Amino acid sequence: MKVLYCTSEARPFAATGGLADVAGSLPQALRARLIGCRVVMPLYEEIPQSLRDNMKFITSLSVPVAWRRQYCGVFEARSGGVIYYLIDNQYYFKRKGLYGHYDDAERFAFLSRAALEMLPYIDFRPDVIHCNDWQTALVPVYYSIFYANNEWYRGIKTVFTIHNIQYQGKYGKELLEDVLGIPGSALPLLEYDNCVNMMKGAIETANRVTTVSPTYAQEILDPWFSHKMDTILRERSWKLSGILNGIDTESYNPETDKDIYANYSVQDMSGKAVNKLELQKRLNLAETPDVPLIGMVTRMVAHKGLDLVKETLDQLMWESNIQFVILGSGDYEYETFFREMQNKYPGRLCACFGFVPELSRKIYAGADIFLMPSKSEPCGLSQMIALRYGTIPVVRATGGLKDSIQDSGDGEGNGFTFQSYNGGDMLYAIHRALEGYAQADGWKILVDRAMKSDNSWGRSANDYIRMYRDMLKE
Repeated sequence: MKVLYCTSEARPFAATGGLADVAGSLPQALRARLIGCRVVMPLYEEIPQSLRDNMKFITSLSVPVAWRRQYCGVFEARSGGVIYYLIDNQYYFKRKGLYGHYDDAERFAFLSRAALEMLPYIDFRPDVIHCNDWQTALVPVYYSIFYANNEWYRGIKTVFTIHNIQYQGKYGKELLEDVLGIPGSALPLLEYDNCVNMMKGAIETANRVTTVSPTYAQEILDPWFSHKMDTILRERSWKLSGILNGIDTESYNPETDKDIYANYSVQDMSGKAVNKLELQKRLNLAETPDVPLIGMVTRMVAHKGLDLVKETLDQLMWESNIQFVILGSGDYEYETFFREMQNKYPGRLCACFGFVPELSRKIYAGADIFLMPSKSEPCGLSQMIALRYGTIPVVRATGGLKDSIQDSGDGEGNGFTFQSYNGGDMLYAIHRALEGYAQADGWKILVDRAMKSDNSWGRSANDYIRMYRDMLKE
């Protein structure tokens, strides 16, 4: 089986979020299972020169973009044994930043068309084309309109994965023909809520639609989660499923991680205490080994549950002997709040601002409890990373958090969960975790169970392969 994985970002080349982690890891896991998976993405200006030096020019072609044709260069690179095709067009991609440009609709329409046009030139005919988020949502649309009846392309199946339904690629209908190059007769495929919606087009035309967790696949049928897409998703629910993302268990490995203070394992946990002590020193927290340390690594925005934290943190600090650390950046409101709380609770609370990868790993390794009270979470990776480092998650049971964290109240789970989105329920879950921490022998058993949780990409890859095979049988 051969798969072409279409993405707007992928590690190690260019990344802004979780999609890049998926595109950098899932193809490797598929390849390890003898699936011929290759990746296509833009050749952005921001890709480091060190990676560019190892790229090889393959071919060039002319790609139709509505009424005009644009140059397309195809460069090949390898990462983790996977072949990456990087699409070169300096007009579209020689810019600062991956997204947020006035002509993003045209830029990613070009990428989507180029991904299909290049295939005969590179002599790679996939069985499955797997597209991700709105930036490549036009691939199944273009395929169904222009390529499905072409002898060379006939029989290829398409999959579209929704990583975050909030971002849909919505534009005015005037773009349809002159910018996207889609005939007016095909407007019903993309028209939704009186505009062109690229995600809607992919939902209509792809053979399968997936999300990044089974629970999120169900949640987005509900208007509260769907950002108005629930109607079309319910109509096409027969093709919708959810597959939980994984994490790179080689990178996130407390036995070998060079960014943490001391390595440790399930068999020898002594290094975790060292990480806690050194983290306390770095963040000017009291060096008290027995006081539970609660950590957060997050974007400081409302849907990550920061309003619940803001509502309850003062009470938690008053009534419980804990330490608290948060790393992230985001809305001014939350950054200001955590600065005030740091001043109010010196030696007990530390707020760190920005994106600091090495510090995030030190928090995963050094904290005892990891708080993730998201209002919505398509998949979430932080809770899986926390498990890997033996830091017990407290999460709201939504999306991928619900699928990866099971409450330990039954003696079988790997964390603590709460259902309703309110501060009281979150506090109750935290208090249950603190009670568990106070019981040293039981806590060791829980940590052991957490670290043995399987959140590898191997599990996810097997689920994708089953879905691909079922689809190809049709």
